[in-house]
Amino acid sequence: MTPILHFHGAARAVTGSCYRLETAAGSVLIDCGMFQGSKTEKTLNYSPFPFAPKALSAALLTHAHIDHSGLLPKLARGGYTGPIHCTPATADLCHVMLPDSAHIQESEVEMLNRRNRRRGGQDLEPIYDSTHAEATLALLRPQGLHAWFQVLPGLRARFWHAGHLLGSASIELDLSAPNPPLKLLFSGDIGPDVKLLQPDPEGPPALDYVICESTYGDVDRIEASDEKRRATLRDEVRAAWRDDGVLLIPTFAVERAQELIADLTTLMMAGDIPFCPIHVDSPMATKATAIFRAHAKDLDNGAALLEGLRTHHLHFTKTVEQSKALAHARGFHVILAASGMCEAGRIRHHLKNWLSHDAATLLLVCYQAESTLGRLLLDGARNVRIQGEEFPVRARIRSIDLYSGHADGPELVGWITERQPIRHAIFLTHGEEEAMAGLAARLQGVVPAGKIVIPALDESFDLTVDGFTRRAGPEPRIPPEQVARLDWHNDVSRLMLDVSEALRATADDRARNALIRRLRRALEDGATPAPSRHSARHRH
Repeated sequence: MTPILHFHGAARAVTGSCYRLETAAGSVLIDCGMFQGSKTEKTLNYSPFPFAPKALSAALLTHAHIDHSGLLPKLARGGYTGPIHCTPATADLCHVMLPDSAHIQESEVEMLNRRNRRRGGQDLEPIYDSTHAEATLALLRPQGLHAWFQVLPGLRARFWHAGHLLGSASIELDLSAPNPPLKLLFSGDIGPDVKLLQPDPEGPPALDYVICESTYGDVDRIEASDEKRRATLRDEVRAAWRDDGVLLIPTFAVERAQELIADLTTLMMAGDIPFCPIHVDSPMATKATAIFRAHAKDLDNGAALLEGLRTHHLHFTKTVEQSKALAHARGFHVILAASGMCEAGRIRHHLKNWLSHDAATLLLVCYQAESTLGRLLLDGARNVRIQGEEFPVRARIRSIDLYSGHADGPELVGWITERQPIRHAIFLTHGEEEAMAGLAARLQGVVPAGKIVIPALDESFDLTVDGFTRRAGPEPRIPPEQVARLDWHNDVSRLMLDVSEALRATADDRARNALIRRLRRALEDGATPAPSRHSARHRH
């Protein structure tokens, strides 16, 4: 049969990476990530897969980040029992990240159900639980870099350094049928040229099809170096310093947290910033750091990380009580807490404590996907809602882009150029539309325009030795115009915040009551159905 490639995630969006390759020997999944962003997109995490998990023959995983691995336990819950091939470090990190993800699912659904019960709503089930995460870990099959291994009869694979985080890999696939064979490369997430702990990304040349991420495809990042990155962080810490203040850094628990630990402690030991407590408030970051320590010999600048981990100014919180106690910390301190987009984890509790204080600084160092809380703060929201509560934003909101785990536009073009010749097509994924359009424009002259494809969610393609063709298929699970966009849930939250702000700004109670009456009339008018022609004739 002709191989068929399906795009079930990260299509015109950054999260939910999931591709399915159908071959004569079986069906293979490449990544199975969780969707983040608007509630419309998040519903895909709860909805059935657009394929039968039991029908899959094998799965391959580029790396452990939750937007690439986070629905693997849902796959196991659906009956998948085949192998999940990944690098050894990715397997180690999944042993931390997937049980943690299950715990988050369970605890957040429990909290949501308590709210639903008060409102008379129905209980929800988590996407998966700890038993499904444990079942997934038993399916992991670690494979070394650069060595071919058999996936299915007629299909072999090998991993290449992606330079994104510990264990991250691009996946090369070699299909011996059809004849001549086809060569595919799934980029995974490609790291930048200057990364503190990871080598530069690599990969093979001479491919038929490349599936490439485009997260920062329209961005030209400033020239970076270890010195430039640390100098920028130094300036941000100095500007944030208040005797009674805090520097909050939402961070991904894997890689970003360890990079920040290394850089902050290096700056302190060099005398570039004063010594102060650094609290790593993330159980997953604590466990992940132990894995980084075990793999230090495989890391670039692993010695700097080990040196930073020895300082007595670094503190890892373990319990919820220790996390809550940070609200009473005195003197300037730094808190690193997950998640990097402020969508889950302990960072939200610190935001609830500190967002309304002008002695606090929120420093965003991760990519902020559309409609996430981090993106709303980055875009200048004056008020936000967190777990159903409203908070004014008085803290300083800052952002630096030197800790990105993704290559920028010129770096992506350089990586793609080194993969030439690309005979048939490059599929751009894992990016919002502006980023993909920007990368497509940069690739003019490198890849012919007709070979640059931007697939939509759930779109499918026949892959042949002569080229690709789009397949007619079922409707996508959500319309393309709702992917990576603010939805009505965001509009409702914004409306509630605007109403609260308008009431606060009103001069007195009489004016507030008048405003409330106008709002009620608008609601009543909106709830009254328009008269039908029949009812109009009847009244006359």
